[in-house]
Amino acid sequence: MDEAFWALGRGTGVVALVLFTLSVLLGILTRSGRPLFTVPRFSITLIHRNVSVLATVFILIHMLSLLADSYAQLTVVDLVFPFLGAYRPVWLGLGTVAVDLLIAVVATSLLRRHVGQRVFRVVHWSTYLMWPIALAHSLGTGTDAGQAWFLALAAACTVAVLAAVAWRVTAGFVEYRSVRRAEQFVNDLHILTARSGQAPASARLDPHRSPHHLSPPVGRRP
Repeated sequence: MDEAFWALGRGTGVVALVLFTLSVLLGILTRSGRPLFTVPRFSITLIHRNVSVLATVFILIHMLSLLADSYAQLTVVDLVFPFLGAYRPVWLGLGTVAVDLLIAVVATSLLRRHVGQRVFRVVHWSTYLMWPIALAHSLGTGTDAGQAWFLALAAACTVAVLAAVAWRVTAGFVEYRSVRRAEQFVNDLHILTARSGQAPASARLDPHRSPHHLSPPVGRRP
C-alpha cells in the first residue's frame, strides 16, 4: 500500500509542477491582454483560473498521498511549518514554503473584494518566488529527479518561465498595456456620446473626409 501512495505522490507531483508552470505562463499572458492564437483574451483569463485550480488540486493530492505513506514520515505539522520533517528537511521545507505561499494566493483570490486590489496584486507577485521554490523542492526530493526525462522536463519549464518573465519586464509589455488603456478610453467615449445622442468628435471632424463634404451644395448660397 505504501508503494501505491508513493507512486501517487510522485505522479501528482510531476503533474502539479507542469500545471503550475502553465499557470504562471497563462497569468503573464492574461496580464498582457493578448490573445493566444485563436483564443480570445477573456478566455485566457478563464483558462488561467481553471489551470490554477487544477494545479492546486494535484498539489493537495500530492501532499495527502505522501502523508499516508509511512516511508515519507510526514506529519500534518510538516505540511504547514517548513524544515521540521525527518526526510530531507531542507528540500521538504521548500515544498512547505511553496504550499504556504499557495494558500496565501488562494485565500486572497477568494477574498479579493474584501482585501482590495492592491493586496491581491502584492500577494500574487509571490508566485514568481513560489515557482522556483517548488522547482527546487522537486529536484531535491523527487524520486525521478535524477532521470533524464525529468531533467529535460524541468529544463523546459525553466526556459519557458524565464522567457515569459523576461517578456513581462520589457518595455513592449507595458507599452501594450498603455495601448489597451487608450483603446478603452476611446470605447468609453463612444459609449457616452451614443447615450447622449451626439456623434463623437472624431466622427464630426474626420480628417479623411473629402473636402467636397465641407463645401456648400451647388445652386445654393453659402
